[in-house]
Amino acid sequence: MDQKIYVAGMLGPDDEKKIFEAVSVIRGVSNCTVSFEKAQVAFSLDESAADLDKIKTAISSCGFDVLG
Repeated sequence: MDQKIYVAGMLGPDDEKKIFEAVSVIRGVSNCTVSFEKAQVAFSLDESAADLDKIKTAISSCGFDVLG
């Protein structure tokens, strides 16, 4: 299922890379793209392998605020 999460605090490409690396390694996540300009993380999620809370936790652990 395609998902989008909005994230506060990204300032540039380094922040995009940090979030991309944290989210894309989660089993069940594919097609991850991160945009600091749009303040969003977009991805496909296999809900049988991972849940949205795991992804939100990965983003938060990078020091960013998950908005939804």
